[in-house]
Amino acid sequence: MVVPGRRTVWDGVVELTKTAQEQCVDARLWASRLSSNLKPFVEFPSTELAEVLVSYICWDNNVPILWKFLERAMALNLVSPLLVLSLLALRVVPNRSTQSEAYRIYLELLKRNVFRIKDHITGSNYHNVMNSVANILRLPELFPLETNRPGVLVVEFVFKMVSLLLDACLTDEGLMELPQDSTSLWLIKSQDMEIDAPETTGSDEKLQSLNNIMAIEMIAEFLRNTVVSRLLYLVSMNRASSWHEFVRKVHVLAESSSALRSSKVLNSGDILELVSNKRFGYSRDSKVDSFRKSNAIVDFGTLASFAGLCHGASLSSLWLPLDLVFEDAMDGYQVNPTSAIEIITGLAKTLKGINGSTWHDTFLGLWIAALRLVQRERDPIEGPIPRLDTRLCMSLCIVPLVVANLIEEGEYEFVMKKLRHDLVTSLQALGEFPALLAPPQCVVSAANKAATKAIMVLSGGDVGKSCSDVINMKDMPINCCGNMRHLIVEACIARNILDTSAYSWPGYVNGRINQIPQSLSSEVPCWSSFVKGAPLNAVMVKALVSVPASSLSELEKLYEVAVKGSDDEKISAAIVLCGASLTRGWNIQKHTVEYLTRLLSPPVPADYSGVESHLIGYACMLNVVIVGIGSVDSIQIFSLHGMVPQLACSLMPICEVFGSYTPSVSWTLPSGEEISAYSVFSNAFTLLLKLWRFNHPPIEHGVGDMPTVGSQLTPEHLLLVRNSHLVSSETLTKDRNRKRLSEVAKSASCQPVFVDSFPKLKIWYRQHQRCIASTLSGLTHGSPVHQTVEALLNMMFRKVKGSESLNPDSSGTSSSSGAASEDSIPRPECPAWDILKAVPYVVDAALTACSHGSLCPRELATGLKDLTDFLPASLATIVSYFSAEVSRGVWKPVFMNGVDWPNPAANLSNVEEYIKKILATTGVDIPSLAPAGGSSPATLPLPLAAFVSLTITYKVDKASERFLNLAGPALECLAAGCPWPCMPIVASLWTQKAKRWFDFLVFSASRTVFLHNPDAVVQLLRNCFSATLGLNAAPMSNDGGVGALLGHGGISPVAPGILYLRMYRALRDTASVTEEIFSLLIHSVEDIAQNRLSKENLERLETVKNGSGYGQSSLATAMTQVKLAASLSASLVWLTGGLGVVHLLIKETIPSWFLSVDKSDQEQGPSELVAELRGHALAYFVVLSASKRRQGIMGSHLEFLASALDGTISVGCETATWQAYITGLVSLMVSCLPRWVTEIDTEVLKSLSNGLRQWGKDELAILLLSMGGIETMDHATDFIIHLRS
Repeated sequence: MVVPGRRTVWDGVVELTKTAQEQCVDARLWASRLSSNLKPFVEFPSTELAEVLVSYICWDNNVPILWKFLERAMALNLVSPLLVLSLLALRVVPNRSTQSEAYRIYLELLKRNVFRIKDHITGSNYHNVMNSVANILRLPELFPLETNRPGVLVVEFVFKMVSLLLDACLTDEGLMELPQDSTSLWLIKSQDMEIDAPETTGSDEKLQSLNNIMAIEMIAEFLRNTVVSRLLYLVSMNRASSWHEFVRKVHVLAESSSALRSSKVLNSGDILELVSNKRFGYSRDSKVDSFRKSNAIVDFGTLASFAGLCHGASLSSLWLPLDLVFEDAMDGYQVNPTSAIEIITGLAKTLKGINGSTWHDTFLGLWIAALRLVQRERDPIEGPIPRLDTRLCMSLCIVPLVVANLIEEGEYEFVMKKLRHDLVTSLQALGEFPALLAPPQCVVSAANKAATKAIMVLSGGDVGKSCSDVINMKDMPINCCGNMRHLIVEACIARNILDTSAYSWPGYVNGRINQIPQSLSSEVPCWSSFVKGAPLNAVMVKALVSVPASSLSELEKLYEVAVKGSDDEKISAAIVLCGASLTRGWNIQKHTVEYLTRLLSPPVPADYSGVESHLIGYACMLNVVIVGIGSVDSIQIFSLHGMVPQLACSLMPICEVFGSYTPSVSWTLPSGEEISAYSVFSNAFTLLLKLWRFNHPPIEHGVGDMPTVGSQLTPEHLLLVRNSHLVSSETLTKDRNRKRLSEVAKSASCQPVFVDSFPKLKIWYRQHQRCIASTLSGLTHGSPVHQTVEALLNMMFRKVKGSESLNPDSSGTSSSSGAASEDSIPRPECPAWDILKAVPYVVDAALTACSHGSLCPRELATGLKDLTDFLPASLATIVSYFSAEVSRGVWKPVFMNGVDWPNPAANLSNVEEYIKKILATTGVDIPSLAPAGGSSPATLPLPLAAFVSLTITYKVDKASERFLNLAGPALECLAAGCPWPCMPIVASLWTQKAKRWFDFLVFSASRTVFLHNPDAVVQLLRNCFSATLGLNAAPMSNDGGVGALLGHGGISPVAPGILYLRMYRALRDTASVTEEIFSLLIHSVEDIAQNRLSKENLERLETVKNGSGYGQSSLATAMTQVKLAASLSASLVWLTGGLGVVHLLIKETIPSWFLSVDKSDQEQGPSELVAELRGHALAYFVVLSASKRRQGIMGSHLEFLASALDGTISVGCETATWQAYITGLVSLMVSCLPRWVTEIDTEVLKSLSNGLRQWGKDELAILLLSMGGIETMDHATDFIIHLRS
């Protein structure tokens, strides 16, 4: 509106214009007079003047000379062209049918000015002009703008102009009927047009037709023009819904417009190409892919072939992080509180983005890694470690669940359909790898039955859910040889991401049958008969334990019996659930794990009115479940499914309740076996302790700035993770895995649970922590704890002759009472928690007495065994005491001479020989195991000698397995913390006890070589890099890759990657180790250039890296190797140090490296290509390392980069490395991890984009700014408009 206070000024403008119109004054003269008259009163460009001129023309003075006046005023910047175009859009476009000439002039003015937008956004009035434009076009109404920054308004203006043209074209041709509430209606269709509009003539109709053609060609020019199309790209990135609607309308125009067909310069294919994903990439991938392919050095390519999956560093090896994560999860020394499904899902998505691969390749990478995991167990060693069941769980249960998660994350049905198609093609491609598909011997039968099922379905047979369990393969008329693919397909079908059409894939099965074998209908005790109501008698239980359930309904029936059945039925149901359904029921394993976890938190019976806990009534069933899931494989299966936090939460109340009862409280099982409260408590307590690293020495419990990865596995942390599962969120319904964990947690309790909820457990835990941190103290004479100590010492050493004191003056404990009759000394009748309070003092007294000669070693071992037989849970407190005492180093060593202590000499030389075989390829020097002088016996610290003597008293049988599984890792940890060769001595002693564990024990001993020699760790890491990259092989050979790093099973020698994965958790100085990994990455780039490419080839690459096809191919080969080295480095760093070390590395180590000058390169720096490859290796390394927990890590690092680009600080590395690093880092973020960009500070984004612009990386700078949202759009607009052409 015209300002009322200046009416006289604008009246003068109208009079001047009217006079010039009547006298046909030249437009230049009119403009000159107008400028002179207004200059004292108005600042140009004037908003009011634009309004006056447009109002005067429309429509009383719609004559050519006035349009010339207006055009001249725009040219001289008396009025803003953008403002005039906005005013004309308001007046002309709605009346285009009656004002065809005016519409034509409007199109011409739009064409002349909108593509020269750079000339119209200068001057002090720029901000006010754009605000006026926004008000005229109602941009805040059309788009929910968060800002009135002029750059943002320019983008919205451009989009509004082209959208108006598009809507006008569609409306004029009857291709779109705008709804009455459309925000564009007032601009497209006039609301004040006369009802009786004048009839149009033939010339008018022709002009309207030409106008329509011109408008369509203008739309194409909007999309084609470099500057304008880049501005529209900002819309596509930040106004996705509006852009999608715009593209939809363009498609309608291209398919149905007659005006477009009449155009001589444009066709439908042209206009569709202009809005294609390839150009605008509103899927966020294609635009970036186009950029990445334009520059070979950042074109990481797509995974094209899986040839050489087992051998060779091909593109398939870029999925190496999957193999490492899979293999790392097989380590039984630690469980993970986070579900493997969640970990692998995130990693797969990250690798897909960074590798620029398809979903087909991603799925295939997952299947191949899973199959390799199983094949590496082809020659297993015996021992208390996860075996094949855990590997099969990963391959046949976890990975299918991951794939199902990835498919279900598709937001649209067509996306999910495409993902399912890629799943099918990936599974079909598995048929090309018969060596990987060979099933382990123990699952051959299951694989054959899966193949048989497919044949029967193809032959028209009705295969019920349970029938395949009773198929007699001998009765099949043809040979049905199944493999791992058949089991994977069945797993996918069970999860509804595949259907039985897979059975008809070429080569899937080897024939059909004409007649179904009669034996299929034979009735045997199986799941189907149980579901029909057959009782759970001994015969039925035996059958169901050995055959996994085939459906969820069968498990539901069993769970119902376990909760609501009779006491005997509850026990029988629990036994069945812990059988084959847990270990081999891959298609229903996740439900089995859930139900077993729920059984540990049984509901309070409706009629229960007792004072004591309702758990007492479930004692027998609880004990069966706890024992049934206590094996190493079972615990790892629970860990893979993410059930460890809830498992711990369920075990704590059981320990709290049963630990409060005396051993006189007991129950009788149906088998006649009697169990006491001590038994239930000990089994539950022992299982609970296996869920965190309770026995590790003080250095891993907060000493120093960088605790090791496992130190956060405490009861508090496990409960914190469990409580987080209770939190509801919008994403919970989309994430099936998190929803499942939430449901299981809520089934036990909908309230958060804390350690304070279990006061007796908390008291023990605090005592345990004090025991680890400092020497024992605080035992008061005559106190209840002191009396318990006395009673336990009397019980343990009742056979000791004489009345010598077992308690030296320094121990602070009481003595035993000398010789006594075994029958005359009653066993303490105390609750288990009271016994555990006293155990540290008891063991301290006994060990002190032994060190003073008051107790012989054999009596010490026997007494400790009596204590653990009395209360098996006391083994845990004994472990924590010995762990602390060994780390303090105050006990004198004892001679393992075969007289006082067991002698390892018989096996020691054999152990040494096998350690050398295991480490044969590492190049690590192995210290001799023979004592100095050669004649003196081996020695061990007294606490270690006592502990190994105690463990040797256990039988290696099923009954002792769960306790040995607790003591074994603790014993190895103790021995590893002692001077060399303590662990080999322990291994020698134990191989005399358990000969079948020889390989396991020797392998455990070989790992400690690295714990005593930091140089050996570095050498092992070098071997990992050399093996993976094939650097020791001939140039351009296919050696290296996953197979070389992780091997194919067996331990003579052990593959370097396996050695590292089984050793790194015991490392204490993880920060130094990760710095070595970083250093090896830097040097490996030059090694790749020198070893994998000849000098001549390297020189050619320097000259043709941006030219010939040869250069592109060779550079891609080098980049693949560099990327592989970076992925190996990132994986090892994350596994070794976790989030803390990654944060330290990215925040401090890498910036320090950039700032410093590499002295080795000062005289003769690396070639430019090597320098660039280093930069890209670092970029890939940083992105992959930080991908799991980027918040707090990347922010400070990017601030450092921005400071360097701004000139605040200067870098000392090679310029090519610096530029390649920033270019590679930004390209990876915008192409693979767009969410990262939205979290970056706006000023940092601007600095990064300015730096890229200085290096000529204009497109990448635009991509970066475009993803920064509204906050960076203003800067992005200015950047685009002023970009050099």
